[in-house]
Amino acid sequence: MDGRVGTRLRRRVLNRAMPRQNRVTPLGQLIADPARGSVYGNRGCLHDDAGLIRRRFNGTRWIACRLAFRGWHRAPLMQPGRFTELFFLDEATAFAAGHRPCALCRRDDYLRFVAIWRAIHPDQAGADAIDTQLHTERIDVDTREQRHHEAMMDDLPDGAFVLHESTAHLVKGARLLRWTPSGYRDPSARPARRRATLITPPSSVEVLRADWRPVVPFLHPSSA
Repeated sequence: MDGRVGTRLRRRVLNRAMPRQNRVTPLGQLIADPARGSVYGNRGCLHDDAGLIRRRFNGTRWIACRLAFRGWHRAPLMQPGRFTELFFLDEATAFAAGHRPCALCRRDDYLRFVAIWRAIHPDQAGADAIDTQLHTERIDVDTREQRHHEAMMDDLPDGAFVLHESTAHLVKGARLLRWTPSGYRDPSARPARRRATLITPPSSVEVLRADWRPVVPFLHPSSA
């Protein structure tokens, strides 16, 4: 069988047999799940010609986009040699995973993000500087796995993610909400006066603290 034909057949079988591995968790992991996301994005080409995920990221430009923009439509997904289309439950999940607003489809969000960023990092300007800083906060240089930080639980704004009982939880008011691919579950009280393992990069937490209101869904409706 011709190699290209075999690759196309494998892609068709994979697409029919199971969801694509392009849903992103707050821990930055790529999973296969039938739940639909409300935010779209990418971090380079992560898949091979058969549509199988081979790497967690490719480059430092990790962006979060609108689901729809100017009627553009990419089909099929995960085309050979093209960027891997990723989907997030909401903007808070995208931030936790280390992504920032797209400068094209979310221009106003991007400019607002840059303005807040300049207040946090006065010596940094432009997408390259932002992406470089975010990369140092989201990736451990030795393991290439997600990097976590410490913070006081009381000080965290809504939309930040922490590790609680070994799973990702959203901070929302006085509660913690357990993240799942389809929504938030199992609300519990936010512990007071306690240090937390922070998932969301610290610079992104500061953006959240500045009353972040994006054009994409900030929190999934289940958080209510």
